[in-house]
Amino acid sequence: MGDRTHTSAHPGAAGRAPTADHPASVRNVVLVGHSGSGKTTLVEALALAAGAVNRAGRVEDGTTVSDHDEMEHRRQRSVQLSVVPVEWDGIKVNLIDTPGYADFVGELRAGLRAADAALFVVSASDGVDGATRAVWEECAAVGMPRAIVVTHLEAARADFESMTDLCAAAFGDDDPDAVLPLYLPLYGDHGPDGHAPVAGLLGLLSQRIYDYSSGRREELAPDPAQLPRIEAARNRLIEGIIAESEDESLMDRYLDGEDIERKTLVDDLERAVARGAFHPVLAAAPAPEGSRQGLGTVEILELVTGGFPTPAEHELPAVTTPQGAPAPPLACDPAGPLVAEVVKTASDPYVGRISLVRVFSGTLRPDETVHVSGHGLADRGHPDHDVDERVGALSSPFGKQQRPLTHAVAGDLVCVAKLTRAETGDTLSARDNPLLMEAWQLPDPLLPLAVQAHSKADEDRLSQGLARLVAEDPTMRLEQNRATRQLVLWCLGEAHRDVALERLRTRYGVRVDAVGHKVSLRETFGERTTGRGRHVKQSGGHGQYAICEIEVEPLPPGTGVEFVDKAVGGAVPRQFIPSVEKGVRAQAARGLASGCPLVDVRITLRDGRAHSVDSSDAAFQTAGALALREAAAGARIDLLEPVAAVTVLVPDGYVGPVMSDLSGRRGRVVGTEQAGRGRTLVRAEVPEIEIGRYAVDLRSLSHGTGSFHRTYARHEPMPSQIAGKFREQDQKGG
Repeated sequence: MGDRTHTSAHPGAAGRAPTADHPASVRNVVLVGHSGSGKTTLVEALALAAGAVNRAGRVEDGTTVSDHDEMEHRRQRSVQLSVVPVEWDGIKVNLIDTPGYADFVGELRAGLRAADAALFVVSASDGVDGATRAVWEECAAVGMPRAIVVTHLEAARADFESMTDLCAAAFGDDDPDAVLPLYLPLYGDHGPDGHAPVAGLLGLLSQRIYDYSSGRREELAPDPAQLPRIEAARNRLIEGIIAESEDESLMDRYLDGEDIERKTLVDDLERAVARGAFHPVLAAAPAPEGSRQGLGTVEILELVTGGFPTPAEHELPAVTTPQGAPAPPLACDPAGPLVAEVVKTASDPYVGRISLVRVFSGTLRPDETVHVSGHGLADRGHPDHDVDERVGALSSPFGKQQRPLTHAVAGDLVCVAKLTRAETGDTLSARDNPLLMEAWQLPDPLLPLAVQAHSKADEDRLSQGLARLVAEDPTMRLEQNRATRQLVLWCLGEAHRDVALERLRTRYGVRVDAVGHKVSLRETFGERTTGRGRHVKQSGGHGQYAICEIEVEPLPPGTGVEFVDKAVGGAVPRQFIPSVEKGVRAQAARGLASGCPLVDVRITLRDGRAHSVDSSDAAFQTAGALALREAAAGARIDLLEPVAAVTVLVPDGYVGPVMSDLSGRRGRVVGTEQAGRGRTLVRAEVPEIEIGRYAVDLRSLSHGTGSFHRTYARHEPMPSQIAGKFREQDQKGG
């Protein structure tokens, strides 16, 4: 890395699974960037350069190493995390390709959990978006080492120098001089469109040319005329490296005019990158037709193996016992206690469930029994786990292939077959020493999708299909809403929703119909009123006789339904008082004007009449229900809607549009507060019926930089005009 003398690449051989026997020979690197920035193309180029795939960028079965899912090919977009292991200079590099689209941020979270360092991929033609900048800040908060790769340099208006300045401004808020390029691109002859392709790189430290124009990297001496061009950039890079050096005397020596040895600079650069204190910018461009090495691929692989930390240098998540008691901190030691985590769960039509596992401590072997501890995501359809389970075959993922492995050491990533109970986020540990890893942050699924089975055959398979779907993806939440009697799948966005429906149909053979999502409306009386229920029938034999008179009055919100007996003189016999209460409560649960549950009222039994023979429990239940319906017929009934307490986190520049948008949704902004540098938290109360699509609308409004959280606050009266429309729809069956 950093112009270290490159003697022999020792790339991995195609068809052989890279292996590692010690954490020092593993690097776990996640690729981060917006959709279309070129992450998948870069992964395939790196695999080609490392000799892991053939010249067409494919493995033996003809598929690509990353986007091998048919759904991804149809959508022309990554929708799931994929791992591509390659070998470079004796180091196993697990390249973790993540989707760039915001709907699949759960896959990105899993990738960040599995990785020890990150490559931020930015397009020279698109720049840096707000969502990528937010992930950068998140990585900075935990000290994750990061580097930047600029792609699409072949685009007509691509400008590497301008892009590096933009990256320094976007990612170097604390220290722009910690975000600097290690190489400058060299351009070939202008083509027929007047655009000059990138043909090579000029190393700022070595002052050597790395020519890729022949399809293979060749090191050449520079033209003396090229050196003045890089002098300013080279001096700035050296000063940036020295500023991060742990050798405090180095800056004084440099300022005194001493020529600092290149090896010293490279060593200090690698240490600064591993600490997360310096973030080099590199360039990448596609390999010419028929060549093995795309521009910048060797430099990136050198950076990963030489500058990024080993798993042993990365701080590990905290662990407890399954009961929550503290446990000693983990060490990334193959001989230590076994602690691993399921970072992704997938289903294969032939193999069954496959779990992608990051081993944090110990060594995982096939056919051993491990303890599975869950995280308690029952609210998302994920039950707690506290069971023993036998590990199936271990394999290394590579496209659609699974290449067998004999073991996986601490720090490595491995696929485990047939873990039938373990789900994404679960901890695998030794049976005699069960442990639970600290959970990673998961985004809240806030876009509701109400579904029903398409046919009777689908209904039989629906529950199992949905259960398997949420087992694979903890960013989904399955809800059986008792108030609306709907089955609701909560997703992160429209693309996330569409993928879920397609997976249900193609992977689990379940067809569902999407129906309109309902919110749990309620009713209450808007004024005091009375009602009389008379249930008298005589048709031969034993008759029915019950009369009761009630008074209904509204109560404060949250009170529920209160029943009071004030009948005097035995007008209603004591044994039938509970019958009247049962009848009015049953009618309240069924609703009155709109079929929504009645709440926040006091129902007082004032009077009534009974018959010594024909009165009964059933008759007084019916009379109570009739009395409540008569009371409602002559009174104002208010429709109550749920109101959510909403917090919206956005960059300062979007606060005005967000507050205006919330007001347009009948929301009340209750306050704002600063939430870190350049970001504001907006607090508001908004009717839930107005924010069904807010997960999608906020993303559009804030250009992907905003997030929000909602919790139920209370029910309150719906405006009469809107309530009238709801009642009309209800009468029409809508």
